[in-house]
Amino acid sequence: MAPNTKKDQMIPQPALEADLDVIRGRMIEGHMNGNANGHRAKESLTDADFAPHSHDEYDHVADFRLPTVSECIQLYKTYKGKIVWRNVILMTILHGYFPYACYLFFFAIQWKTFFYTWGLLYLSGFGITAGAHRLWAHKSYKARLPLRLFLTFCQTLAFQNDIYEWCRDHRVHHKFSETDADPHNAKRGFFFSHIGWLLVKKHPDVKEKGKTIDMSDLMEDPIIYYQRKYYVPIVLTVSLILPSYLPVWVWNENPWYAFVVCSLGRYCFSLNCTWLVNSAAHMWGNKPYDREISAVENYKVSQWVLGEGWHNYHHTFPWDYKTSELGLYQFNLTAMFIDFMARIGQAYDLKTVDHETIMQRVNRTGDGSETFMRHSDDIEPSDHKKMD
Repeated sequence: MAPNTKKDQMIPQPALEADLDVIRGRMIEGHMNGNANGHRAKESLTDADFAPHSHDEYDHVADFRLPTVSECIQLYKTYKGKIVWRNVILMTILHGYFPYACYLFFFAIQWKTFFYTWGLLYLSGFGITAGAHRLWAHKSYKARLPLRLFLTFCQTLAFQNDIYEWCRDHRVHHKFSETDADPHNAKRGFFFSHIGWLLVKKHPDVKEKGKTIDMSDLMEDPIIYYQRKYYVPIVLTVSLILPSYLPVWVWNENPWYAFVVCSLGRYCFSLNCTWLVNSAAHMWGNKPYDREISAVENYKVSQWVLGEGWHNYHHTFPWDYKTSELGLYQFNLTAMFIDFMARIGQAYDLKTVDHETIMQRVNRTGDGSETFMRHSDDIEPSDHKKMD
């Protein structure tokens, strides 16, 4: 149930959550008023913790102030045993190189390398959206062996953990969304849900609830099994070595430029695009399908992430291969890719939701807003499965 007053919306957070907001500089107004220290007592998850939350509870993310020196000192004291310093150092180096990579991308590299890098971005993007997300995490369609091999290559190129781990975290995210068991819980602020969750140790509830997720379907796939078993040498070769080596070998690109742009810069950019789904698509947008969840419709995110920003629809109907109601491919390139694969026989059993079911849900739980554009396909492929 949505709170009745602005004060009720300021839900006290654990120390870990409050400190992450300090990092971002988004000190929530009234956030530290839960008790004398601004912290709630540690407790086990209850049914209430897993209940859907109103979007109003997240309006406070726009209220911020800069942290004081004492707060920064307290931040360090609280976090010195919880920060994963290896990840902090690696992400700092990666993002530190990104401005330089952008300069090289626009002003120094050959035109062939320019388009080659864009191609790598799309390949790695489809590996996450069409592969890890829609095919393996949600099983919203089926793919034949050639397509599964191709998407495994693309997902490895993306360098966002192996397929098994990516899907496990995502299934936990859906089942326990906006709780301490959610790996990138949006209630802990933009910074945490965007990148901070990778810089600190996982909350104990994430590990505990992760053990309850059935992953047997993925381990029965030999492609996923061997990718996970030999992930380190495979990902270093596919994501870092090959992307920078090919331009040097084929059209004599500067080796240093190729490494910074095609490997480091491309990787940093694709990571942040994916992270926008975890952060922005849970904070800023409308909720035409379910007003009681934090996931929102954000067409700007969809433009950057190949159609993954229609997040209110996706969390309402997670089995739909389109992850949206839209029929416009320019805002859902992943749906276009899957439809094309279906037409050439590589994808089949595409699951979707009929219009009547969608409208019933809109009228029952929507916030009254309209989607950017209603889905308007005149003819649906014969292999689409209607799911109630």
